[in-house]
Amino acid sequence: MDEKAMVADALVGVNGELKMFGDMIPQTEDKELKQCLKQIRNQCEMSQEKLYDAARERSYYVPAAKATQDEIEHVKSIL
Repeated sequence: MDEKAMVADALVGVNGELKMFGDMIPQTEDKELKQCLKQIRNQCEMSQEKLYDAARERSYYVPAAKATQDEIEHVKSIL
């Protein structure tokens, strides 16, 4: 497996974990557990940012072009 595939797989995994934390945190009533989950989520977000930066530096990931003002206004009008 090449480095590009490994970085992509790692990003997919981290993004899945972030979604999982986003689902679990609001459903948790225990304040200590909620705080612990938030701390783990924050660490996970930092890892995701590092992986994203590494992918961008190596051109493994190229983000979509920025939306034009017309596109932004169109979406706003729909919502």
